[in-house]
Amino acid sequence: MPQENAPFRSAEYARRIAKTRAAMQYAGLDVLFVTDPSNQAWLTGYDGWSFYVHQGVLLGLEGDPIWWGRQMDSIGAGRTCWMDTDHIHGYGDHFVQSTQRHPMQDLAIHIRDLGYEKARIGVEMDNYYYSAKAHATLLEELPQATIGDATAMVNWQRLIKSEDEIAFIRKAARISEKIMITALDKAEPGLRKNELVADIYHAAITGVDDIWGDYPAIVPLTPSGLDATAAHLTWDGTPMRSGEATFFELSGCYRRYHAPLCRTIYLGTPPAEMLAAEQAQLEGIEAGLDAARAGGRTCDIANAFLDVLKAHGIKREGRCGYPIGLSYPPDWGERSASIRSEDQTILEPGMVFHFMPALWMDTWGLETTETILITENGAAEALCNVDRKLFVKP
Repeated sequence: MPQENAPFRSAEYARRIAKTRAAMQYAGLDVLFVTDPSNQAWLTGYDGWSFYVHQGVLLGLEGDPIWWGRQMDSIGAGRTCWMDTDHIHGYGDHFVQSTQRHPMQDLAIHIRDLGYEKARIGVEMDNYYYSAKAHATLLEELPQATIGDATAMVNWQRLIKSEDEIAFIRKAARISEKIMITALDKAEPGLRKNELVADIYHAAITGVDDIWGDYPAIVPLTPSGLDATAAHLTWDGTPMRSGEATFFELSGCYRRYHAPLCRTIYLGTPPAEMLAAEQAQLEGIEAGLDAARAGGRTCDIANAFLDVLKAHGIKREGRCGYPIGLSYPPDWGERSASIRSEDQTILEPGMVFHFMPALWMDTWGLETTETILITENGAAEALCNVDRKLFVKP
């Protein structure tokens, strides 16, 4: 191990599995069933667009993990996982989207065969990919097992990135720079938004030099005008107009690793209140970056930013960022720590966050964000290199 197509060396997967097993033992678990595709990939290297059917990874306290999923997808698992094919199991298509049977019935057979019939099993109950029906079926099929919630157990092990992971995120950042510059250069009055997004996708997938682009976990968010007062709108066929701001929330992706980046462009002359907010936002970002130091807390970043806004008379609520790295749709966040006032997570070197101090006001939105790396010494490093400002095209 690993097989030639796995993205990392065997020592990297051994590190990840050891961390996860330590967390399992601390929680009193014998086996963990992981359904989040990001967590599956992190543990095994599995990479395929098959997360619309039931699949997952079984990890016990000894031996290699087992990838389990649809039979036709087991071929892809053999092509991307580091384990040998003895640790890849597929179920028949008669289980797929059936109202008469459920894939968890097949999984339960494997769990019993592995000797886990009476085990303490952890599952990711609050996860996009683990349904209520899946859980009910597993409980029914394994009545002697103790099945409990292990949501985010693997996510928290992913918080500190290895050097190999950071190298991938840096490559994603080069793509993020390219797609953001593409969006800013091409944006102009009369350009239909869907045509601009087509150019963004082209830049994202072609990549930079030998750094090829993968599909991002979130589609391009490109709202203009009043639409930009909302955080998560995408695009339509409406032409861009003078007198409006458009924010671009984008990310390059390399081998499933992301480096989100946001910038805003105004076509015409920005209103005075937006320019004033820009200065407050930029000052707050600098304060947040300076607070993002090893030994500090995630809340320190948020509070440093929010204190600057308060001094400028701007009220903002909600979190200001989250950890990022390896992800699949529908989200590039890792769903563990948060940059917000109440979060006490201690910052450690190797953590990577999307520092997201965006402003959504009554008539416009202003997003200026950075992917940041917590370093051994000093303030956080912004991994993308695009001017930090409100871009203006007269």
